[in-house]
Amino acid sequence: MTQEGSDLDGLVRKRIRALRAAHGWSLDDLAARCHLSPSTLSRIETGHRRIALDQLAVIARALGASLDQLVESAPDDVVVNPTHHPARGLTQWTMRGDPGVTVARIRLTGPPPEGPAALKAHPGREWFTVLSGTALLVLGDRRLRVEEGQAAEFATMLPHALGAVGGPAEVLGVFDRDGRRSHLRERG
Repeated sequence: MTQEGSDLDGLVRKRIRALRAAHGWSLDDLAARCHLSPSTLSRIETGHRRIALDQLAVIARALGASLDQLVESAPDDVVVNPTHHPARGLTQWTMRGDPGVTVARIRLTGPPPEGPAALKAHPGREWFTVLSGTALLVLGDRRLRVEEGQAAEFATMLPHALGAVGGPAEVLGVFDRDGRRSHLRERG
């Protein structure tokens, strides 16, 4: 007999099974990591046993997940619409799961700004990939060409700037809250 439960109960069970499979673990492997029997885990995954909160916490830890991640409800709307700023050459998407993170597609038309005062520095990390053209990344005293298909990741406490070389370039970047404030709001 299976346990009657909410959609959340079924979702948690599916997540446990999916995370176990993603790790490439058998029931025995996970059981050894969370000190439960393989039959108990099997019954939990299949809905033949209630999940006790203390068991769920141990299973989450063994899977490298938080309890919050296992029980968060599935969002109804997973499609995120962009905000376009054509005059600024910017399209951006805010990540719902982490509102501090923004993904932005930026059209670069000129070289990076020159001089130490034009370089930005702030806490965090940035990542971008070049979709078309060639970007020029200035990191302190270094000038790095990033070609189409390449990506760059760097600590943003190092003064930095980004521009195009040899014609327009488009980049797709991931910015944390500080990067968004420093680059996306002041752009234009």
